[in-house]
Amino acid sequence: MTNVIMHGCNGRMGKMIASIIDGMDDVKIVAGVDVYDEGKNPFPVFKTITDCNVDADVVIDFSNASAVDGMLKYCVDKNLPVALCTTGLSDEQLNEVKETSKKIAVLRSANMSLGINLLLKVLKQEANKLANEGFDIEIVEKHHNQKLDAPSGTALALADAINSSLDEEFDYVYDRSQRRQKRPHNEIGISAVRGGSIVGDHDVIFAGTDEVVTFSHTAYSRAVFAKGAVAAAVFLKGKAPGMYDMSDVIG
Repeated sequence: MTNVIMHGCNGRMGKMIASIIDGMDDVKIVAGVDVYDEGKNPFPVFKTITDCNVDADVVIDFSNASAVDGMLKYCVDKNLPVALCTTGLSDEQLNEVKETSKKIAVLRSANMSLGINLLLKVLKQEANKLANEGFDIEIVEKHHNQKLDAPSGTALALADAINSSLDEEFDYVYDRSQRRQKRPHNEIGISAVRGGSIVGDHDVIFAGTDEVVTFSHTAYSRAVFAKGAVAAAVFLKGKAPGMYDMSDVIG
């Protein structure tokens, strides 16, 4: 049994994770943390994690950046591994995450989807074969009209995975409207589409002479990110200190 503290239990993702875990026999939420206690949770809810006095095996964090510092300190004090899913961390916080990983196990990924992380693994292994044969590389990502950042962190992670297999020799290009020239080979074009309620859609296009190879991932529900977070929590139980990501989970 993996006993979980859900940090941010009453947020959209926290509720989804709780719903998924509710149907599992080998994972249990033993406590939640949220400033808003709706009184509907089947587990005790604390306003701050420092108030939590419930023993657990791991913390899943889907909260906000302002709550991460206290959460990391708590995890170190309690020797608890953490699946860190909160985004928008400052450079100072990211440095603190690295320091924390020297003391406890920390898992952090740009995207918690198992499918996306399998795609990242494939691209790291195979992208250079297509690029070296002259295939041009384009990434098109699509998200809902409420998303603030562009391109998505996942699109950048996909580009980084590709570039890591190309000795970091390719440049990222986000806009070609101000230039009039043929496309150079050593670039990765990244385009963002925003509209409607698209959860997340990523296409990695390798365009060659007379053929095109496309790697695609579509998230139809945020549940894919919740499932990934739960898989990460189960993976982290009992792990030694260090920085982990979802590639470690999928093996």
